[in-house]
This record gives sequence, C-alpha cells and structure tokens, in this order.
Amino acid sequence: MPTIPNNPLVLVDGSSYLYRAYYSPPHLTNSKGEATGAVYGVVNMLRSLMSRYSPSHIAVVFDAKGKTFRNDMYSEYKAQRPAMPDDLRTQIAPLHAIIHALGLPLICIPGVEADDVIGTIALKASKEGRATLISTGDKDMAQLVDEHVTLINTMTDTIMGPEEVTTKFGVGPELIIDLLAMMGDKADNIPGLPGVGEKTALAMLTGVGGVDKLIANPESVLDVTFRGSKTMPKKIIENKDMLQLSYDLATIKTDVEWEDNFESLATKPQNHDELVKLFGEMEFKRWLGEVLDNKSGFAVSGKTAEATEEVIASAAIDVEYETILTEAQLSQWIDKLSQAELIAVDTETTSLNYMEAKLVGISFAIESGKAAYLPLAHDYLDAPDQLSMEYALEQLKPILENDQLEKVGQNLKYDISIFANAGITLKGVRFDTMLESYVFNSVASRHDMDGLALKYLGHKNISFEEIAGKGAKQLTFNQIDLETASPYAAEDADITLRLHQHLWPRVEKEAGLKSVFNELELPLIQVLSDIERQGVLIDSMLLSQQSDELAKKIDDLETKAYEIADEKFNLSSPKQLQVLFFEKLGYPIIKKTPKGAPSTAEDVLVELALDYPLPKIILQHRSLSKLKSTYTDKLPLMVNAETGRVHTSYHQANAATGRLSSSEPNLQNIPIRTEEGRRIRQAFIAPEGRKVLAADYSQIELRIMAHLSQDKGLLTAFAENKDIHKATAAEVFGVHFEEVTTEQRRRAKAVNFGLIYGMSAFGLAKQLDIPRKEAQTYIDTYFARYPGVLKYMEDTRALAADVGYVETLYGRRLYLPDIKDRNAMRRQAAERAAINAPMQGTAADIIKKAMIKIANWISTDTQGEITMIMQVHDELVFEVDADKAEQLKLKVCALMAEAASIDVMLLAEAGMGDNWDEAH
Repeated sequence: MPTIPNNPLVLVDGSSYLYRAYYSPPHLTNSKGEATGAVYGVVNMLRSLMSRYSPSHIAVVFDAKGKTFRNDMYSEYKAQRPAMPDDLRTQIAPLHAIIHALGLPLICIPGVEADDVIGTIALKASKEGRATLISTGDKDMAQLVDEHVTLINTMTDTIMGPEEVTTKFGVGPELIIDLLAMMGDKADNIPGLPGVGEKTALAMLTGVGGVDKLIANPESVLDVTFRGSKTMPKKIIENKDMLQLSYDLATIKTDVEWEDNFESLATKPQNHDELVKLFGEMEFKRWLGEVLDNKSGFAVSGKTAEATEEVIASAAIDVEYETILTEAQLSQWIDKLSQAELIAVDTETTSLNYMEAKLVGISFAIESGKAAYLPLAHDYLDAPDQLSMEYALEQLKPILENDQLEKVGQNLKYDISIFANAGITLKGVRFDTMLESYVFNSVASRHDMDGLALKYLGHKNISFEEIAGKGAKQLTFNQIDLETASPYAAEDADITLRLHQHLWPRVEKEAGLKSVFNELELPLIQVLSDIERQGVLIDSMLLSQQSDELAKKIDDLETKAYEIADEKFNLSSPKQLQVLFFEKLGYPIIKKTPKGAPSTAEDVLVELALDYPLPKIILQHRSLSKLKSTYTDKLPLMVNAETGRVHTSYHQANAATGRLSSSEPNLQNIPIRTEEGRRIRQAFIAPEGRKVLAADYSQIELRIMAHLSQDKGLLTAFAENKDIHKATAAEVFGVHFEEVTTEQRRRAKAVNFGLIYGMSAFGLAKQLDIPRKEAQTYIDTYFARYPGVLKYMEDTRALAADVGYVETLYGRRLYLPDIKDRNAMRRQAAERAAINAPMQGTAADIIKKAMIKIANWISTDTQGEITMIMQVHDELVFEVDADKAEQLKLKVCALMAEAASIDVMLLAEAGMGDNWDEAH
C-alpha cells in the first residue's frame, strides 16, 4: 500500500460520495418527512477523510446540472441512466450549504463532469510535485494515478498507487483508458468493442499495446493467443470509429478551464451559526450538539478553532442566573413569582425514582434568560448555608398551590410527585414542554429537554454527566457544589420557558392539537401521578413460589434441548444456535442478520417451530426466562419499603399513536394468553376488605373502524349487538349467522383484526396456515361485503400521502415520514400505519378521556371507596370496597361507555376478584 504524505491535496469526488450515501443505510428523514440520509452519509465520509488526513487544501467536486461535452460527442452517453430521484435532488442544496459552512472549497463547473475537474487539478498538482489524494469510488479515476497522485476508496478503505492499479486491473494507469474503451462501460453507456470482455482486452493490451496501436495495425493481434484472435482484426477494422469514440468518452479531460489556484483550495474557518442552523434543520442532533459544544470534529485548519470560539462567544445567549441563599432573596423572588404571567418550575432531586427521590432544590424562570435556583439540601463538605427546607417550602407553598398562577415544566408529572412527597400539591399546571413537543409531532424526537433544546433552540444544555460524572462514581445532586449545580438547575427552568415560548404557538394554532393537549394530555398528568403514587399491592411469597416453579420448567426445557441437540449449549446464545441449527442440524435459513449471518430471531424460530421441535423449546425457554427475570424475580425487589406497594412509571410521550406505556415495572407486557402470564397476574392482589376490579373496552378498535369507515354492514352489526366476528364470518363465508362454525369465526376474527393492522394476504395466510390464494379470497370477499372499509383504507392512504400525516378522531396527528419513501417496504409500512393509527390512536384517546372522567368522579363523588391503580392498553384496574363493588362496577362501565360519542355504542365489560387474574 502506498504511503500518503502528510497534508496532501485532497480532491473529493462529491458526486460519487452522493450516490454512494444515497443508496447506503441509514435512510434518514427529519420530522418534516424530508430525506436527509444522503447529506448525512456524505458529511460523515468527509468527516472521516478530514480526520484521517488533516489536509490544509481540499476541493469537494460535484457534477454540474445539464449536459456535458460527452453528450455532444455521443448522444447515447449515460442515456440509459434513470433521472435523479426526487428525494436525492432535494438533498443537494443543503449538502452544498453544509460543505460551505464547514469551510471546505466546493467546485462545480458546467459542461464537464466532476472527474474532469479533478483530473485537471490533479495533473496540474502532479506537474508541480504536489502529493495529491483523490477520494472516489469511480474506477475511471485510476487513469489519473502516477507517482504523485493516489486514489482512495473511502467506502472500502482501498488505497491505490501505480503498483496497486496494475495489480487490480491487470494494466498500469497509462492503459486504463484503453481498457475501458475496449471493454465498454454499461454504467456510462460507452459502447466499447463488440464481444470484448476483460480477459480479451487485457490479452490484446499486454500483447500489442494501446488502442492507437490496435487501430493502426489490427493484424498485430494475430500474434497474441486468445479465443477469437483470428477474427479480431476484422472486428477492429469494422468498429475502429466506435473504438476511438469509446476511447475519447473514457478519457478524463485534464484541461478544464479552472481559473483559480491552489491557494483557493485552502480550508477556511467554519461558519458556526450556519452549521447550527443547517444541522438543526437536518435534525442531526449529535453533530448539532458537538458544534454547540465546540467539538465538531471538522477541524480543517489551524484557524478554525479560534474562529469558532469567537463565533460562539458572539452568539452566546446572555443569561442571568441567581442562587437563592438568603431570606431576602427568596422574598424578592416570591414577589416576582406572585406577579408573573407564567412560572417555569423544576425540581432537583437525589433520584429519578419519584418514590425514593429526596428534594434537593427548586429552580424558577419567569422570562427568557433569567432564572434562579433555590438550593435546599446540598450536603457536601463545606457546602454553604442554605435556607431550611421547612422555611422555604412554607414560603413557597402559597405560590405553588395557587391555581391562578400558571405553571409550565418539563415532565411535570415527576415534579408533582416530588412536591407531593414534600407536602405540597402543585396547582396551576397549564403547560408541559415534553407534552407540547409530543402533541406537536410525536415522531420528531424523544421529547427530552436536552434533545428539544438542540432541535428547537439550537442550544446545547449542560448535561448531568458533565457535572455529576458517570457510572458507579456518579454523584447525586446533593453532592454537587453550588458553583456547578446552580447554573445547571437554573438553566433547566430557563430552557423550559424558552421551549414553551417556541412550541406552544405551534400547537395552539392547530385547533385539533390544542384540544388534544388541553383536554387529554394536560389533565392526564395529575391522574397518572395519582395512580403512580398509589401503586399496586403484590403477593411476594406467591411470586417467589412461581419463580421456583419457573426455574424447574426452564431446567426441564434445557434438558430436553440438550437431548435433541445431542450436546450442551447456551440456549440464549444466537451464535451457538446458528452453528447448531444451520450447520449441525441443517435447518433451512429463513432470513439473515444485517451482517449476513443466519438469523435466530423470534419470528424465525416461530416459523422453524412449525417443523422442528428444538426451536419450539427455545421459544418456550425464552418466554419463561423473560417472565422469571422480568416479573417473578424482580417484582418483589421493587416493593417500596414505606408503602409496601410496587410503583410503576407511566409514559405519555413514548408511543407515536398516543398510547401510554410503563416501565419499572412494565405492566403493559405481562402475557395474558399463557398460563404462566396469567399466574403472574394472580400476584396482583387486593388488600383486606377490597376487591380488584378490571374493566376494559370490548372490540374498541373495530367499533372505531365502523365509525370512521361508516360502513353500513359494520354499523348494523354493532347496532344489533351481534358478535362481530361471527357476523363477519357469515358475510365472508356466505352462511347464515346461526350456522357459523367456531373455525369460521376464528378465521373471521383474524381477518377483522388483520385488516386493522394492514395485514396482507401473505400475512393472513401465514397466521391461519392456509394457502395465500385462499387468504386473498377472504380479503376480497370481506371488502365486497364491507365496501366502506375498503374506501376508508384507500382514502386514508391517499390523504396520508398528500399531507404526510393522519389524525385521530380528536385531532391527534401521526406524521408518516416514510409515506412517500422510494423503498417499497418502508412506504408500505407507513401506509399500514396510516390505516391503523387513527383507530389505535383514537382508542388511546378514548381510554384517556375515560381515565380523566373516572378520576373526576372518584375525587368528587366517592369517599375512598374506589381507587384507580393501573392502566393497561384498553383496560383500567381499580381497588374497590368489597361491600360496594357491584354498584361501583356498573358506574365504571357506564363512565367508560360515555367517554366518547361515536356512531357505534362503546361497550365496557368488567370483572372482579381477589386478584387481577380473577378480575380479568
């Protein structure tokens, strides 16, 4: 491999980079649905190149729009190439802007190709003895290689000097044009010599010489041994004009009119503000954070860092952050807070676990750039005196509990719990920036404060790890000195206020989004906080017993697996399973991993389990192991020492469709279809004198489908309170309702739910284990009987493609960035989401409305007789007084049914018992 001298002149084939990046993963889009993957890929390759070679002079060269001189020579030149995809074309302008902002010279000359510009500059540099590195994936560039010019293929990390060119192509750089001319080039539509491939061309070139010699003396090829040599002279004579044309087309022009000099290729200082703007628009969050942190990694000259620091200093936001340490300061801030139109509030604590966290301090902001931190419990060595917790909270309580003083926060559900633990009921909660971001665009980002600040404000927050450290040695907030902690805490309140000022106007101007925020997400904060702090009661002894039983079943499964495999192996090791399944046992390879290895993912095991016993055992082993580690082993360890209950955390801003999720523990994923899963629910128990009441909606998504599609058949079936799956079976199979068999109902149920989730005939066939043609017949018949459903699906797909999003019945939006993707699989997945999201999202909205409605009833019309303790998808779980259980059950079901007014009656069904399983 040739040695690359320090600081070479680097010439980048930008057009080659562009296409390589476009056709390589990741296929990125921003929250507006704009393609960004090619930009990301090119910048990433440039970043790697700059880091590796640190050139002081560089040019990134792109093809110009329009035809080149080669098109005048040969009208068919590159004529077969498809037009540039639209989603690639739209990325060129922002890419060029980013390259300019990075301080990298960019060249684009009309009438010639990037190769010609690179060839001209490379030849000139070589004549002056300059070491030149050409970065490209184009083999044609090999003709430019000489003692001073080297090629590097950034994608394969292949470096070629003259010797490497000869090894790879069989001829040196001086004959590359001849080789291309004789072989032709399908990619560029260069005709070449008919019937001549690589072996024949190399034989003639090494035996006779270049194209000029062959044209001058065609008979000379008779002295060279290769198949067809006797007829070759005639072929050369008949096609000499085409051969000469091919030679001219393959020749890189090295005399392009380039008026600049090498000094014009010197790297320039980066434009910090422009990079912030462009990376923000592209939503390259990591790079945006690095630029804001002055760690961009694109150092292109010694001047860059200095210049960037100057830009940062000039662009920095003026802030006034105060640390409240005296009664007088606190009094001044209380006066400010009592007169403020809106108060941003944030708490600092010792833990993310809201039940264990201790309050350390509170921060406030009432205008952009001005905030204060009130430390209350920093207890490190030599910590300054702070106001007592009791005094400060007593002074602040009238502010915090005043419903007329409007508050905004980031994930205020957590702060509500922290204040509640300190004896304060936070009131006046009007806004939450996490939820504003979520409602505005649920798929735009993760909705955490640091990410939102980068995305919407172009601001890099102080990270917790910066001030507290990482890993086992990470400090809790009370251990962090005030000089460090105060700016961090005050910034949280300040950024929260600024995010609200940015996000709320965007939510407010869309009536549907504003309604979703004000009527669903905002009131749900308090409801979820109450549920979380209430917690659930579990039987730890029963779970311990179940763990022992699961351990025995897992051991038995391992023994069976060893017997079938005739060897011991790790049932959880994909690598060992790959060897066992596909090498030793010869199972068919269903699909491969991204790295090309045979996959042992769950869907693969499910398919293999249809024909082989071992994959079925592996699946059972995985399922039981997960239940044991996630629930039966872990839940008893999660019981809070003070409450004796398990407290989950509900997440409002996770699922794109609006559904809630939970963690630590995840109560949404306890299996209901397996005996072991149901037994875990038996450990969720009612305290003495109470019962567990579980109520859920019956077929809510199908009912919403009937409403949205306005299909007469579905509306009638629900209006007559028919078994919808049986009614569908009667229509699909053409039998009377009373004659529908159990198997027909099962298949109709699969069709009903399958179509909601956009299932294809292939998927339905797989689920029902029937031929694909038969599955397609079911679907066709279904749509013939329920034409309104088909029209709804077609209209929804078309609308989604037109506007880029779909909406729930209440105005919640789900943006679909891939709805126009050139990749059929991603586009079809987006289309399926477009059909399902309005139903799943509307169902999520309705259960939230029900939760709010029931919580209001509980707080006003009951005296502790009923408590909401869990939400799991379409199900609500309560503890109720045993002596009033029946009337409470009726009321809960009625309130759930009244939660929404749609053209199909909602039906909620409930059960009761001493534990969750009995109640379900």
